[in-house]
Amino acid sequence: MMKSLWSGVSGLQAHQVAMDVEGNNIANVNTVGFKYSRANFADMLAQTSKIASAPEGGLGGTNAVQVGLGSTASTVSKIFSQGSLEKTDKSTDVALSGDGFFTVSSDGGRSYKFTRSGDFKFDANGMFVDGNGYMVQGWNYDSALGRVNTASIVGDIKIDSSLTMPAKSTSSIKVKANLNSGDTNEITTPTYALTATGAFATTNGDEKAEDLAQLFNENGEKLGLKTGDSFSISVNGATATELVYGKDFTTTAQLRTVLANRTGAQVTLNEFGKFEVKNLGTNPLSITIKDGKQNNELFTNMLMPLNTKSLQQNSSSYSQGVSAATHGTSIDILDSLGSKHTVKFDFRKAEGNKWNMVVSVPSPASIEGTAPKTNVILGGNVTFNSDGSLASVNPSTIKFTGNNGSSANQIVQLDMGTIGGFGGITSFDQETKTAGISQDGFGSGDLVNVLVDQSGTVSGTFSNGKSIGLAKLAIARFTNNEGLMNEGGNIYTQSANSGSAMIGEAGAGGRGAVQASYLEMSNVDLSRSLTKLIVIQRGYQSNSKTITTADQMLNTLLQLKN
Repeated sequence: MMKSLWSGVSGLQAHQVAMDVEGNNIANVNTVGFKYSRANFADMLAQTSKIASAPEGGLGGTNAVQVGLGSTASTVSKIFSQGSLEKTDKSTDVALSGDGFFTVSSDGGRSYKFTRSGDFKFDANGMFVDGNGYMVQGWNYDSALGRVNTASIVGDIKIDSSLTMPAKSTSSIKVKANLNSGDTNEITTPTYALTATGAFATTNGDEKAEDLAQLFNENGEKLGLKTGDSFSISVNGATATELVYGKDFTTTAQLRTVLANRTGAQVTLNEFGKFEVKNLGTNPLSITIKDGKQNNELFTNMLMPLNTKSLQQNSSSYSQGVSAATHGTSIDILDSLGSKHTVKFDFRKAEGNKWNMVVSVPSPASIEGTAPKTNVILGGNVTFNSDGSLASVNPSTIKFTGNNGSSANQIVQLDMGTIGGFGGITSFDQETKTAGISQDGFGSGDLVNVLVDQSGTVSGTFSNGKSIGLAKLAIARFTNNEGLMNEGGNIYTQSANSGSAMIGEAGAGGRGAVQASYLEMSNVDLSRSLTKLIVIQRGYQSNSKTITTADQMLNTLLQLKN
C-alpha cells in the first residue's frame, strides 16, 4: 500500500507539471510567434516480484509479476506548427510562412539569437531592431556591387532614413511599334520628308525637296507619278502650258519653282504640306489647272484647288496637302544630373521594306550618330525582312550630350528589337502605331517608405518612384527545432541538441517565405488547451483519490491492533 501512496504522489507531481505547461500555453494564447508545449508522461521503474519463466518440462511459461511505481513528466515538447498569419498596417512587420527563424543579436553579431516574432522597427540610428532592442541580422546594400551581397558576412541591418538615390542616366531606349508594310501609313504633323541628299527636313520653314511620286494626298493615297505624267496651267487667260513630271519638275521644290515662274506669284509649301500661291502684285490673278495629256488624276486633283478666277493682291489660294508616309514617337531620357531631354523618333516610308529614320533632341542638347554632332541625326533607317521581322537598325546607338553641365557623350542604346525577331519594331500590313516606348534612366529621389518582400528583401521606395533592395533578412534553420532553448521575450537560443544554425535566404534551403505586413500568431489552440485542462484536472483528482484510498486502507490496518 505504501507503493500506491507514492504512485499517487508521483501522479500528482506529473499532472502538476502538465498543468504548469498548459497554463503557460493559455497565458501565451495571444503572444506573437509563440509555440505551445506539451507535457509527455512516462511510467516509472516497476518493482519485479517474480521474473518470467520459459515453458519447460510440459509446463507452460509464466509472465513476470511487476508493480509500477508511478508516473513522471518525462519530457516537455515544443510544437513548432505554423501559426495563423494576421494582417497588420505596419510595413516593417514580417512573418515566416514555413520553417525557420529570424536572426537577431544583442552584441553586434558576435552571437545570435532567434525568434519567430517579426515585430520589427527602426530605431533612432536607423538600426532594424525587435521588441527587445536586439539588432535584426542580414545583409546590407553593397554600393560597390550595386545590390545586396548575400555572399558577404551577416551583420546588423541598418537603413538611413535620409538616404537619397542618385540619378541614373539613360543607357537604353526600347521601342515596340509596327510600321505599316503597305503604301499608306499614319500621317503626323509636321510632316518629315527626304531632301535631295537623302536626309529628313521639316516643312516648318525648311525647303522640302521631295520626289512627288513618293508622296500621299490628304486621303492617304500615294500619288504614284510616272515619267511623262503632266498637267496644264493657264494664267490670266494665256495659252495653257503643259508641265511634265520627270522633265519640268520631279520634286516638290521644283514644282514650287515652276508654279512661281508660270504665275508670277509667291509659291511656298506650308507646314500642312499645301502649296500656297500668294498674289503679291497689284492686279488680280487668274489660274486655271486642267488634266494633262498623260494625266495622273490623283496628282491633278491635288492641284485643282489652286484654280481661281480673281486672286486679289495679298490673297492666297491653296492646293490639297501632300505628305510623306511618316510615324513619330518620343520619350524623355535623363542625363547624369537627372535632367530630362525629349528624344524624338520620326520614321518615313521609303521603298520596299525600308523606312528612313530621324532621331532628334531639342537644343541645346546634341546627339551624335552617323552624322557629326548636332541636335538631329539624319539619314538613319530601319529595314525589315519579308516576314515583317526586324532586319537592321541604323544607328543602333547614339551619343547624347545635354550641354547643361551633365556628362558628355552619354551612350544610349536604341533597342528596337532582336534582329530577325518580333519583339521590337515590326512591319506588318497593319495599322502603324507605337505599342510601347521606355527608357531605363531615372532622376534622384529621397527614401519615403520601406517594404519587405517574400524573399526577405528590405526594399526602399524613393520619391522618384523607384525601389531598390537595401537589405535582406537572414533566416536561420535548425535540424532539431525542439532542441532550442527558450530564453523569454520570444527569443530562442541554440543548444547542444538543436544543431547549428544554418543561416541563409528566405525561401531557399527549406526555409520559409517572408510575409510583409503580417505577424505570426500563437499556435495555441484554445479549445484544445481548455479540454486538456479538464483531462489534467481529472487526472489530478484521480491521483489524489489513490492517496486518500491508500490512507484509509492503512487506517483499517492500524485498527486491527485494537
